Amino acid sequence: MPKSPYAKYEVPKDLVEKAYEALEVARNTGKVKKGTNETTKSVERGEAKLVVIAEDVDPPEVIAHLPALCDEKNIPYIFVPSKQELGAAAGIEISSAAACIVKPGDAEESIKEIIEKLKDIKK
Repeated sequence: MPKSPYAKYEVPKDLVEKAYEALEVARNTGKVKKGTNETTKSVERGEAKLVVIAEDVDPPEVIAHLPALCDEKNIPYIFVPSKQELGAAAGIEISSAAACIVKPGDAEESIKEIIEKLKDIKK
């Protein structure tokens, strides 16, 4: 499956795993929003701490607006390869094009680490 045309940078595998883990931890101890609509609303309201976007979304236009919106609101985002895994990490039985962490809970340190590594990657 080709990468999303909207993925502006390559995310290392260990960082992808960390993003899934952070989402799971936040889901259990904080608060996450699942799906493109919920994620978009959280970003627009400035509530999202970290946005996770799947690369294998078809059609890719579904998530096309998210990177630009995140940049505009200064909210960090990360691309992960699988919407199926993203859905599972977010705690739903179906795939999810996007999800975001609103309240990190016990994932706060992981999120900080992800954001720091993303800054290095984007340079």
